[in-house]
Amino acid sequence: MPSLSDLAGRTVAVSGVGSAFGVAIAEAFREQGARVYGCDLDPAGFEALVAMGIGCAVVDLRDRAAAADWIEAVAGEAGSIDILVNNAGGVAGQQHQSFETLSDADWDIVLDINLNAAMALSRAATRHMAAARSGAIVNICSGASLRASLTGIQAYCAAKHALLGLTRQLAHELGPQGIRVNAIAPGLVLTGEATRRQWDAYGAERQADILGGIAMRRLGGAEDIARAALFLASDWAGFVTGQILTVDGGIR
Repeated sequence: MPSLSDLAGRTVAVSGVGSAFGVAIAEAFREQGARVYGCDLDPAGFEALVAMGIGCAVVDLRDRAAAADWIEAVAGEAGSIDILVNNAGGVAGQQHQSFETLSDADWDIVLDINLNAAMALSRAATRHMAAARSGAIVNICSGASLRASLTGIQAYCAAKHALLGLTRQLAHELGPQGIRVNAIAPGLVLTGEATRRQWDAYGAERQADILGGIAMRRLGGAEDIARAALFLASDWAGFVTGQILTVDGGIR
């Protein structure tokens, strides 16, 4: 039987390591003995990751050439790319606005960081994975990949739906080359100031109602998403591809 020890020595690239999910995912793979490299536009928080032996780089993933160059730099240093976790994303600080007033710039940046970055990184990484006839890509999607987004941000919902579509399409195309492609749909997790503001704004009554609709009666943590990523990247999921794993505590 396989074990998570199969992750030891593998090269893992994680985008968006400045976020709570990215930090937890990078640390989880490192704790399993993987060689981990991360990138983010904001270097805040790199120091703690570097202290764990995680290589960090500042990369603007809206620049597709820069995204590809980062993958090449990781492969050049480590000799391979075994696992890619496309974690970078988010709403770029936006709040809901009516569709009629949505600007092109607001639409484009959300599509760029949630969908186009994942495309550029995956395109660069698959060349190395295909040469090895082995690899795993894990895309951090959202419940908004499956339904309307609670954020109300149209571009975010569209991007996450598209990322799930890319996951399924690449799984079929890359499967014959030994590359698996899967996705994770996190539930409600308080990962930073924006999500905490959103949670606080609900008020006690609405919060209680939300928790009552979750089978586990709690919100998720970044470590829950990291564990799911470990599973999908490991040989335990060796016959799993083209799937989206919902990690939401059982939302009603």
